[in-house]
Amino acid sequence: MNLKFCANLSFMYQEVGNLVERYSLAAKSGFSSVECAFPYSDPLEKVVQAKTDANVLQILINAPRGEANELGFAAIPGMEDRFRSSIELAMSYAIALNCSKIHVMAGIVIQPSEANHKAYEKNLSYAAKIFETKGIIGLIEPINKHSAPGYYLNSYERAVDVLNKINSPNLKLQLDIFHLQQIKGDLTNNIKSLLPHVRHIQLAQVPKRNEPNTPGEIDYNYIFQLLEELNYSEWIGLEYNPKDDTDKGLSWLRNLKGSDKF
Repeated sequence: MNLKFCANLSFMYQEVGNLVERYSLAAKSGFSSVECAFPYSDPLEKVVQAKTDANVLQILINAPRGEANELGFAAIPGMEDRFRSSIELAMSYAIALNCSKIHVMAGIVIQPSEANHKAYEKNLSYAAKIFETKGIIGLIEPINKHSAPGYYLNSYERAVDVLNKINSPNLKLQLDIFHLQQIKGDLTNNIKSLLPHVRHIQLAQVPKRNEPNTPGEIDYNYIFQLLEELNYSEWIGLEYNPKDDTDKGLSWLRNLKGSDKF
């Protein structure tokens, strides 16, 4: 099995409440690479030191989400300054962490209008140009209505349309199979059709968002085989809530890889 997996430190290792402590726990479990959503509550120097001490690669971070009730600003007219500041902050963390992928969040929009569509395209175009200067890949991700009611980007058709319009090598799709199942289903055909746009995958079981080998709607053994057959070579982030102890719950990955190192 040649697929590459990275631990998501925002979901996994909840045994400790501090992001920086989770870097070492991931390394002890056998991970060589990690991702996380929002590292901004910790000083950049502490995050960099934790990553360095754990000797892991940082694959992905999210741009800042804003307040607790916000999920980004990209599709919200009038928030261009906040959006640009969020990209600037994300870039500073990504560069210091040697991280090449930033997930740009769209925001909560209850009834999207043409103004939202225009703001989204304008802001993403701006971000893509900034990313190009540093060799960073910006990612957009549709999120299902159950996990984030009112999230603007809840359609893969909309995501692909925006990517085609902006047409930047530095703006791609983040495909979370947990969300894909709930938004569209028909996983085989949708993965095949979307994969040319994809530069990062995440996963969790549906509906409880636990490990992929827990009871649920998705046969991940088949999904992994499919991704190998399609020669997917980018990272797969484990954005799931461990059912019990994080490390013990990794038995599925150790069995899949035939190794304690991944």
